[in-house]
Amino acid sequence: MQQHAVVIGGGIGGLTTAVALHQQGRPVTVLERAASLAPVGAGIGLAPNSQRALDVIGLGDRVRELAAWQGDGGMRTPSGRWLVRLDAAAVAARFGGALVLLHRAALVDLLVSALPEGTVRTGVTASVADPGDDERPAVVALGDGETIEAGLVVAADGIHSAVRRGLFPDHPGPEYSGFTTWRVVVPAPDRPFAPHETWGRGRLWGTQPLKDGRIYAYAMAVAPAGDRAPDDERAELLRHFGDWHDPIPAILAATSPEGVLRHDVHHLITPLPAFHRGRVALLGDAAHAMEPTLAQGGNQAIEDGIVLAHHAAGRLPPSRALAGYTADRLPRTTDIVRKAARAGRLTTMSSRPGVAVRDVLVAAVSRFGPGLVLRGFDGIADWSPPGATYAADRRDLREQRELRGPQDLRGHDVTK
Repeated sequence: MQQHAVVIGGGIGGLTTAVALHQQGRPVTVLERAASLAPVGAGIGLAPNSQRALDVIGLGDRVRELAAWQGDGGMRTPSGRWLVRLDAAAVAARFGGALVLLHRAALVDLLVSALPEGTVRTGVTASVADPGDDERPAVVALGDGETIEAGLVVAADGIHSAVRRGLFPDHPGPEYSGFTTWRVVVPAPDRPFAPHETWGRGRLWGTQPLKDGRIYAYAMAVAPAGDRAPDDERAELLRHFGDWHDPIPAILAATSPEGVLRHDVHHLITPLPAFHRGRVALLGDAAHAMEPTLAQGGNQAIEDGIVLAHHAAGRLPPSRALAGYTADRLPRTTDIVRKAARAGRLTTMSSRPGVAVRDVLVAAVSRFGPGLVLRGFDGIADWSPPGATYAADRRDLREQRELRGPQDLRGHDVTK
Protein backbone atom coordinates (compact mmCIF):
# COMPACT_ATOMS: atom_id res chain seq x y z
CA MET A 1 0.00 0.00 0.00
CA GLN A 2 1.30 3.45 -0.96
CA GLN A 3 1.79 5.91 1.88
CA HIS A 4 -1.06 8.32 2.64
CA ALA A 5 -0.98 11.65 0.77
CA VAL A 6 -2.63 14.80 2.13
CA VAL A 7 -3.50 17.66 -0.21
CA ILE A 8 -4.05 21.04 1.46
CA GLY A 9 -6.32 23.04 -0.83
CA GLY A 10 -9.19 21.87 -3.02
CA GLY A 11 -8.60 24.06 -6.05
CA ILE A 12 -7.87 22.86 -9.57
CA GLY A 13 -4.19 22.09 -8.92
CA GLY A 14 -4.85 20.27 -5.66
CA LEU A 15 -7.68 18.19 -7.13
CA THR A 16 -5.63 17.30 -10.22
CA THR A 17 -2.84 16.07 -7.97
CA ALA A 18 -5.27 14.09 -5.84
CA VAL A 19 -6.70 12.32 -8.90
CA ALA A 20 -3.23 11.46 -10.21
CA LEU A 21 -2.07 10.11 -6.82
CA HIS A 22 -5.31 8.15 -6.39
CA GLN A 23 -4.82 6.51 -9.78
CA GLN A 24 -1.40 5.36 -8.59
CA GLY A 25 -3.04 3.54 -5.68
CA ARG A 26 -2.27 6.05 -2.93
CA PRO A 27 -4.82 6.80 -0.21
CA VAL A 28 -5.49 10.54 -0.59
CA THR A 29 -7.22 13.12 1.59
CA VAL A 30 -7.99 16.61 0.29
CA LEU A 31 -8.47 19.29 2.96
CA GLU A 32 -10.29 22.44 1.86
CA ARG A 33 -10.76 25.45 4.14
CA ALA A 34 -13.94 26.69 2.41
CA ALA A 35 -17.30 25.25 3.33
CA SER A 36 -17.73 23.84 -0.17
CA LEU A 37 -15.77 23.34 -3.38
CA ALA A 38 -18.04 25.69 -5.33
CA PRO A 39 -15.54 27.90 -7.17
CA VAL A 40 -16.03 31.57 -7.87
CA GLY A 41 -18.08 32.25 -10.99
CA ALA A 42 -15.45 32.51 -13.67
CA GLY A 43 -14.10 30.72 -16.68
CA ILE A 44 -10.74 29.11 -17.21
CA GLY A 45 -8.86 28.75 -20.46
CA LEU A 46 -7.07 25.44 -20.92
CA ALA A 47 -4.23 25.51 -23.40
CA PRO A 48 -2.94 22.38 -25.17
CA ASN A 49 -0.26 21.88 -22.50
CA SER A 50 -2.77 21.42 -19.65
CA GLN A 51 -5.09 19.36 -21.85
CA ARG A 52 -2.22 16.93 -22.44
CA ALA A 53 -1.56 16.89 -18.70
CA LEU A 54 -5.22 15.96 -18.09
CA ASP A 55 -4.86 13.21 -20.70
CA VAL A 56 -2.49 11.53 -18.23
CA ILE A 57 -5.38 10.97 -15.82
CA GLY A 58 -7.88 10.15 -18.55
CA LEU A 59 -9.80 13.44 -18.35
CA GLY A 60 -8.49 15.36 -21.35
CA ASP A 61 -11.19 14.27 -23.77
CA ARG A 62 -13.92 14.89 -21.21
CA VAL A 63 -12.64 18.44 -20.75
CA ARG A 64 -12.67 18.97 -24.49
CA GLU A 65 -16.28 17.77 -24.61
CA LEU A 66 -17.27 20.19 -21.83
CA ALA A 67 -15.42 23.14 -23.24
CA ALA A 68 -16.42 25.87 -25.64
CA TRP A 69 -13.88 26.10 -28.40
CA GLN A 70 -12.74 29.67 -28.62
CA GLY A 71 -12.40 29.41 -32.39
CA ASP A 72 -11.49 32.44 -34.44
CA GLY A 73 -10.89 35.72 -32.67
CA GLY A 74 -8.12 38.15 -31.98
CA MET A 75 -7.11 41.48 -30.49
CA ARG A 76 -8.90 44.81 -30.90
CA THR A 77 -8.66 48.45 -29.94
CA PRO A 78 -11.40 50.11 -27.83
CA SER A 79 -12.93 51.55 -31.02
CA GLY A 80 -13.32 48.02 -32.38
CA ARG A 81 -10.48 48.03 -34.91
CA TRP A 82 -8.84 44.62 -35.23
CA LEU A 83 -5.12 44.53 -34.48
CA VAL A 84 -4.70 40.78 -34.79
CA ARG A 85 -6.87 38.06 -36.29
CA LEU A 86 -6.25 34.51 -35.11
CA ASP A 87 -7.95 31.26 -36.01
CA ALA A 88 -8.19 28.03 -34.07
CA ALA A 89 -6.61 26.05 -36.90
CA ALA A 90 -3.37 28.05 -36.66
CA VAL A 91 -3.21 27.51 -32.88
CA ALA A 92 -3.90 23.79 -33.23
CA ALA A 93 -1.30 23.40 -35.98
CA ARG A 94 1.40 25.08 -33.94
CA PHE A 95 0.70 23.61 -30.50
CA GLY A 96 -1.06 20.32 -31.22
CA GLY A 97 -4.49 21.47 -30.07
CA ALA A 98 -6.70 24.50 -29.66
CA LEU A 99 -7.31 26.66 -26.63
CA VAL A 100 -10.62 25.77 -24.98
CA LEU A 101 -12.67 27.57 -22.37
CA LEU A 102 -14.99 26.18 -19.70
CA HIS A 103 -16.47 27.27 -16.40
CA ARG A 104 -14.27 26.52 -13.39
CA ALA A 105 -17.19 24.78 -11.71
CA ALA A 106 -17.41 22.26 -14.56
CA LEU A 107 -13.69 21.44 -14.22
CA VAL A 108 -13.90 21.12 -10.44
CA ASP A 109 -16.92 18.80 -10.72
CA LEU A 110 -15.10 16.66 -13.26
CA LEU A 111 -12.03 16.29 -11.04
CA VAL A 112 -14.08 15.51 -7.94
CA SER A 113 -16.01 12.84 -9.85
CA ALA A 114 -12.71 11.02 -10.44
CA LEU A 115 -12.07 10.71 -6.68
CA PRO A 116 -13.60 8.21 -4.24
CA GLU A 117 -16.41 9.55 -2.09
CA GLY A 118 -15.09 11.01 1.13
CA THR A 119 -11.71 12.00 -0.30
CA VAL A 120 -12.47 15.70 -0.01
CA ARG A 121 -13.09 17.23 3.42
CA THR A 122 -14.42 20.81 3.38
CA GLY A 123 -14.57 23.39 6.12
CA VAL A 124 -11.21 22.20 7.46
CA THR A 125 -8.22 24.39 8.29
CA ALA A 126 -4.87 22.67 8.04
CA SER A 127 -1.22 23.47 8.60
CA VAL A 128 2.05 21.56 8.43
CA ALA A 129 3.21 20.82 11.96
CA ASP A 130 6.26 18.85 10.79
CA PRO A 131 7.46 18.60 7.17
CA GLY A 132 9.08 15.24 7.89
CA ASP A 133 12.10 13.78 6.15
CA ASP A 134 13.25 10.49 4.67
CA GLU A 135 13.11 8.83 8.07
CA ARG A 136 9.81 10.14 9.45
CA PRO A 137 6.41 11.11 8.02
CA ALA A 138 5.12 14.64 7.72
CA VAL A 139 2.46 15.74 10.20
CA VAL A 140 -0.55 17.85 9.23
CA ALA A 141 -2.41 19.61 12.04
CA LEU A 142 -6.11 20.36 11.64
CA GLY A 143 -7.94 23.22 13.31
CA ASP A 144 -9.88 20.91 15.61
CA GLY A 145 -6.71 19.45 17.10
CA GLU A 146 -6.63 16.32 14.91
CA THR A 147 -3.31 15.40 13.31
CA ILE A 148 -2.63 13.29 10.21
CA GLU A 149 0.66 11.58 9.40
CA ALA A 150 1.46 11.57 5.69
CA GLY A 151 4.06 10.15 3.39
CA LEU A 152 3.48 13.14 1.12
CA VAL A 153 1.88 16.55 1.73
CA VAL A 154 0.84 18.68 -1.24
CA ALA A 155 0.45 22.37 -0.37
CA ALA A 156 -1.98 23.82 -2.90
CA ASP A 157 -3.25 26.53 -0.55
CA GLY A 158 -3.02 29.48 -2.89
CA ILE A 159 -1.08 32.67 -3.34
CA HIS A 160 -1.12 33.54 0.36
CA SER A 161 -0.03 30.02 1.30
CA ALA A 162 0.56 29.56 5.01
CA VAL A 163 2.52 26.40 4.23
CA ARG A 164 4.90 28.33 1.97
CA ARG A 165 5.51 30.92 4.69
CA GLY A 166 6.27 28.16 7.16
CA LEU A 167 8.69 26.36 4.85
CA PHE A 168 10.43 29.48 3.50
CA PRO A 169 10.00 32.25 6.10
CA ASP A 170 12.73 34.43 4.54
CA HIS A 171 11.05 34.61 1.13
CA PRO A 172 9.46 38.05 0.46
CA GLY A 173 6.19 36.51 -0.70
CA PRO A 174 3.79 37.87 -3.32
CA GLU A 175 4.09 41.39 -4.72
CA TYR A 176 1.37 43.59 -6.17
CA SER A 177 1.50 43.66 -9.96
CA GLY A 178 0.10 47.18 -10.33
CA PHE A 179 -3.30 46.23 -11.73
CA THR A 180 -6.64 44.84 -10.62
CA THR A 181 -9.04 42.47 -12.42
CA TRP A 182 -12.78 41.96 -12.76
CA ARG A 183 -14.64 38.85 -13.95
CA VAL A 184 -18.28 38.29 -14.88
CA VAL A 185 -20.39 35.47 -16.35
CA VAL A 186 -23.58 36.66 -18.08
CA PRO A 187 -26.07 35.51 -20.73
CA ALA A 188 -24.87 35.94 -24.30
CA PRO A 189 -25.90 39.15 -26.09
CA ASP A 190 -28.41 38.90 -28.94
CA ARG A 191 -25.91 39.79 -31.64
CA PRO A 192 -23.14 37.27 -32.42
CA PHE A 193 -19.53 38.34 -31.93
CA ALA A 194 -16.03 37.00 -32.39
CA PRO A 195 -14.09 36.21 -29.21
CA HIS A 196 -11.65 39.00 -28.56
CA GLU A 197 -9.25 40.69 -26.19
CA THR A 198 -9.25 44.48 -26.38
CA TRP A 199 -6.25 46.56 -25.32
CA GLY A 200 -6.62 50.20 -24.26
CA ARG A 201 -4.51 52.65 -22.25
CA GLY A 202 -3.82 50.93 -18.95
CA ARG A 203 -6.94 48.82 -19.44
CA LEU A 204 -7.87 45.50 -21.05
CA TRP A 205 -11.13 43.67 -21.74
CA GLY A 206 -11.73 40.09 -22.90
CA THR A 207 -14.99 38.44 -24.05
CA GLN A 208 -15.19 34.67 -24.53
CA PRO A 209 -18.10 32.19 -24.95
CA LEU A 210 -18.92 29.28 -22.64
CA LYS A 211 -20.49 26.13 -24.01
CA ASP A 212 -23.73 26.61 -22.06
CA GLY A 213 -24.46 29.78 -24.02
CA ARG A 214 -23.23 32.24 -21.40
CA ILE A 215 -20.35 34.68 -21.78
CA TYR A 216 -17.23 34.89 -19.66
CA ALA A 217 -15.77 38.39 -19.64
CA TYR A 218 -12.71 39.66 -17.83
CA ALA A 219 -11.12 43.07 -17.46
CA MET A 220 -7.92 44.60 -16.09
CA ALA A 221 -6.93 48.15 -15.20
CA VAL A 222 -3.99 49.86 -13.59
CA ALA A 223 -5.03 50.81 -10.05
CA PRO A 224 -3.56 51.30 -6.57
CA ALA A 225 -3.50 48.16 -4.43
CA GLY A 226 -6.66 47.78 -2.39
CA ASP A 227 -8.58 50.39 -4.40
CA ARG A 228 -12.33 49.77 -4.67
CA ALA A 229 -15.25 51.49 -6.38
CA PRO A 230 -16.98 54.23 -4.36
CA ASP A 231 -20.37 52.79 -5.41
CA ASP A 232 -20.20 49.30 -6.91
CA GLU A 233 -17.91 47.37 -9.24
CA ARG A 234 -20.39 47.29 -12.13
CA ALA A 235 -20.40 51.08 -12.06
CA GLU A 236 -16.61 51.01 -12.06
CA LEU A 237 -16.61 48.78 -15.14
CA LEU A 238 -19.00 51.20 -16.87
CA ARG A 239 -16.65 54.08 -16.14
CA HIS A 240 -13.69 52.18 -17.58
CA PHE A 241 -15.29 50.31 -20.48
CA GLY A 242 -18.82 51.60 -21.08
CA ASP A 243 -17.89 53.39 -24.33
CA TRP A 244 -15.82 50.57 -25.81
CA HIS A 245 -16.89 48.60 -28.88
CA ASP A 246 -19.71 46.04 -29.08
CA PRO A 247 -20.51 43.65 -27.43
CA ILE A 248 -18.95 45.22 -24.31
CA PRO A 249 -21.81 47.66 -23.54
CA ALA A 250 -24.38 44.84 -23.92
CA ILE A 251 -22.40 42.61 -21.55
CA LEU A 252 -22.20 45.38 -18.97
CA ALA A 253 -25.93 45.99 -19.32
CA ALA A 254 -26.55 42.31 -18.51
CA THR A 255 -24.24 42.40 -15.48
CA SER A 256 -25.55 42.86 -11.96
CA PRO A 257 -23.41 44.63 -9.33
CA GLU A 258 -23.30 41.49 -7.18
CA GLY A 259 -22.20 39.42 -10.19
CA VAL A 260 -18.86 41.20 -10.54
CA LEU A 261 -15.77 39.65 -8.99
CA ARG A 262 -12.81 41.94 -8.36
CA HIS A 263 -9.34 40.92 -7.24
CA ASP A 264 -6.02 42.70 -7.16
CA VAL A 265 -3.30 40.75 -8.96
CA HIS A 266 -0.28 39.65 -6.95
CA HIS A 267 2.52 37.41 -8.19
CA LEU A 268 5.61 35.65 -6.91
CA ILE A 269 8.06 37.55 -9.08
CA THR A 270 10.88 36.47 -6.74
CA PRO A 271 11.17 32.69 -7.23
CA LEU A 272 11.33 30.31 -4.31
CA PRO A 273 14.61 28.45 -3.69
CA ALA A 274 12.73 25.14 -4.09
CA PHE A 275 9.21 23.79 -4.40
CA HIS A 276 9.67 21.29 -1.60
CA ARG A 277 11.02 20.74 1.88
CA GLY A 278 11.00 17.41 3.66
CA ARG A 279 7.93 15.50 2.47
CA VAL A 280 6.01 18.68 1.54
CA ALA A 281 5.64 19.91 -2.04
CA LEU A 282 4.27 23.32 -3.05
CA LEU A 283 2.03 23.55 -6.07
CA GLY A 284 0.17 26.12 -8.19
CA ASP A 285 -0.18 29.66 -6.84
CA ALA A 286 1.46 28.62 -3.58
CA ALA A 287 4.63 27.90 -5.57
CA HIS A 288 4.59 30.32 -8.51
CA ALA A 289 1.63 32.72 -8.60
CA MET A 290 1.69 34.64 -11.87
CA GLU A 291 -0.16 37.43 -13.65
CA PRO A 292 -3.11 36.24 -15.77
CA THR A 293 -1.74 37.86 -18.93
CA LEU A 294 -0.70 34.52 -20.50
CA ALA A 295 -3.71 32.67 -19.03
CA GLN A 296 -1.34 30.05 -17.61
CA GLY A 297 -1.96 30.11 -13.85
CA GLY A 298 -4.42 27.22 -13.79
CA ASN A 299 -2.63 25.46 -16.63
CA GLN A 300 0.63 25.42 -14.71
CA ALA A 301 -1.08 24.15 -11.57
CA ILE A 302 -2.45 21.23 -13.58
CA GLU A 303 1.02 20.56 -14.98
CA ASP A 304 2.43 20.66 -11.44
CA GLY A 305 0.01 18.02 -10.23
CA ILE A 306 0.81 15.58 -13.01
CA VAL A 307 4.59 16.06 -12.74
CA LEU A 308 4.51 15.75 -8.94
CA ALA A 309 2.58 12.49 -9.16
CA HIS A 310 5.06 11.25 -11.77
CA HIS A 311 8.01 11.82 -9.42
CA ALA A 312 6.15 10.48 -6.39
CA ALA A 313 5.31 7.23 -8.16
CA GLY A 314 8.79 5.69 -7.95
CA ARG A 315 10.67 4.09 -5.09
CA LEU A 316 13.08 6.95 -4.49
CA PRO A 317 13.22 8.43 -0.99
CA PRO A 318 11.07 11.56 -0.64
CA SER A 319 14.08 13.89 -0.67
CA ARG A 320 15.16 12.69 -4.11
CA ALA A 321 11.66 12.33 -5.54
CA LEU A 322 10.65 15.87 -4.57
CA ALA A 323 14.03 17.25 -5.65
CA GLY A 324 13.18 15.85 -9.09
CA TYR A 325 9.84 17.67 -8.97
CA THR A 326 11.55 20.96 -8.10
CA ALA A 327 14.13 20.44 -10.85
CA ASP A 328 11.38 19.91 -13.42
CA ARG A 329 9.02 22.69 -12.34
CA LEU A 330 11.01 25.55 -10.83
CA PRO A 331 12.89 26.68 -13.98
CA ARG A 332 9.83 26.34 -16.21
CA THR A 333 7.42 28.20 -13.98
CA THR A 334 9.95 30.90 -13.10
CA ASP A 335 10.33 31.62 -16.81
CA ILE A 336 6.55 31.77 -17.31
CA VAL A 337 6.07 34.06 -14.29
CA ARG A 338 8.58 36.48 -15.81
CA LYS A 339 7.03 36.26 -19.29
CA ALA A 340 3.60 36.96 -17.80
CA ALA A 341 5.00 40.03 -16.01
CA ARG A 342 6.49 41.33 -19.27
CA ALA A 343 3.17 40.75 -21.03
CA GLY A 344 1.44 42.61 -18.20
CA ARG A 345 3.63 45.66 -18.72
CA LEU A 346 2.79 45.61 -22.43
CA THR A 347 -0.97 45.16 -22.07
CA THR A 348 -1.39 47.73 -19.29
CA MET A 349 0.79 50.40 -20.86
CA SER A 350 -0.70 53.80 -20.01
CA SER A 351 1.15 56.49 -22.00
CA ARG A 352 -0.66 57.60 -25.15
CA PRO A 353 2.47 57.59 -27.38
CA GLY A 354 3.53 54.20 -26.02
CA VAL A 355 0.11 52.68 -26.68
CA ALA A 356 0.10 54.07 -30.23
CA VAL A 357 3.50 52.51 -30.95
CA ARG A 358 2.45 49.23 -29.31
CA ASP A 359 -0.68 48.95 -31.44
CA VAL A 360 1.21 49.72 -34.66
CA LEU A 361 3.85 47.09 -33.89
CA VAL A 362 1.30 44.44 -32.90
CA ALA A 363 -0.71 45.03 -36.08
CA ALA A 364 2.46 44.97 -38.21
CA VAL A 365 3.63 41.69 -36.71
CA SER A 366 0.24 40.09 -37.33
CA ARG A 367 0.46 40.89 -41.05
CA PHE A 368 3.40 38.52 -41.35
CA GLY A 369 1.19 35.62 -40.32
CA PRO A 370 -0.13 33.98 -37.15
CA GLY A 371 3.18 32.27 -36.44
CA LEU A 372 4.85 35.46 -35.27
CA VAL A 373 1.93 36.34 -32.99
CA LEU A 374 1.83 32.85 -31.48
CA ARG A 375 5.59 32.62 -31.01
CA GLY A 376 5.28 33.98 -27.48
CA PHE A 377 3.63 30.69 -26.45
CA ASP A 378 6.40 28.49 -27.87
CA GLY A 379 7.80 26.42 -25.04
CA ILE A 380 4.59 26.93 -23.05
CA ALA A 381 1.58 25.60 -24.95
CA ASP A 382 3.59 22.86 -26.70
CA TRP A 383 4.68 21.19 -23.43
CA SER A 384 4.02 17.49 -22.96
CA PRO A 385 3.89 15.58 -19.65
CA PRO A 386 6.56 13.04 -18.67
CA GLY A 387 5.86 9.39 -19.35
CA ALA A 388 2.88 7.70 -20.97
CA THR A 389 -0.65 8.61 -20.02
CA TYR A 390 -2.50 6.40 -17.59
CA ALA A 391 -5.23 6.13 -20.20
CA ALA A 392 -2.66 4.80 -22.66
CA ASP A 393 -1.36 2.38 -20.02
CA ARG A 394 -4.85 1.00 -19.54
CA ARG A 395 -5.32 0.69 -23.29
CA ASP A 396 -2.04 -1.22 -23.59
CA LEU A 397 -3.08 -3.47 -20.71
CA ARG A 398 -6.36 -4.40 -22.39
CA GLU A 399 -4.48 -5.26 -25.60
CA GLN A 400 -2.01 -7.41 -23.65
CA ARG A 401 -4.81 -9.30 -21.97
CA GLU A 402 -6.52 -9.98 -25.26
CA LEU A 403 -3.29 -11.37 -26.71
CA ARG A 404 -1.71 -13.16 -23.73
CA GLY A 405 -4.31 -13.47 -20.99
CA PRO A 406 -4.55 -11.57 -17.65
CA GLN A 407 -1.37 -9.62 -16.85
CA ASP A 408 -0.36 -6.70 -14.71
CA LEU A 409 1.04 -3.45 -16.09
CA ARG A 410 4.57 -4.89 -16.09
CA GLY A 411 3.50 -7.77 -18.30
CA HIS A 412 3.56 -10.45 -15.59
CA ASP A 413 0.96 -13.21 -15.92
CA VAL A 414 -1.27 -12.75 -12.88
CA THR A 415 -2.83 -16.23 -13.20
CA LYS A 416 0.34 -18.01 -12.09
